[in-house]
Amino acid sequence: MLSFVSRSARRLTSGPGAAALVERLAAGDASALEPLYRLEADAVYRFALALCGNPAWAADATQEAFVALADRPRAWDPARGSLGAWLAGVARHALLAVWRATHRHEPWPDDDEDDPQAAADSPETLLVQAQDLDRVWRALRTLPWPFREAVVLVDLQERPYIEAAAVAGIEVNTLRTRLHRGRLRLADALRGEPGARS
Repeated sequence: MLSFVSRSARRLTSGPGAAALVERLAAGDASALEPLYRLEADAVYRFALALCGNPAWAADATQEAFVALADRPRAWDPARGSLGAWLAGVARHALLAVWRATHRHEPWPDDDEDDPQAAADSPETLLVQAQDLDRVWRALRTLPWPFREAVVLVDLQERPYIEAAAVAGIEVNTLRTRLHRGRLRLADALRGEPGARS
């Protein structure tokens, strides 16, 4: 069901071609930005859209990521992760800035909050049972930002935990905790959707 997301996420793993293009960009060759954009923009946009659910915000965040790359191409260190992960991290920061500005009066979710009820079904099972991608995206958008981000990075984009934690700017153990809680909340949200199967 989520295979289209997984396929697009694999494009985020930049090969040596991306490093050469970034080197050209750093040397002042602005024409290297276009192939980099074609290589990475779709996946960065999908990541941003999955996080925020707002196409305009996702487009702006994607643009911010590529502006940052154009301004500071040497800010990406290939030894620390893929170009796609770096761009996704920049897009994430742009979205967080928008979220903070628009949700100024909402408290940030408490990371110590626990869900006392263990999910009877795994989120993967519930997603397959849902049979309706629109319901999944609606349920995903109900999750608080940190949990939504963890689910998108690991479950939808199939990033390794280390890379997902780097994009989110958190420790791997914090990512695991948010992912667990996010999966539980997503399962609850899908169970509560009209037409959900018991």
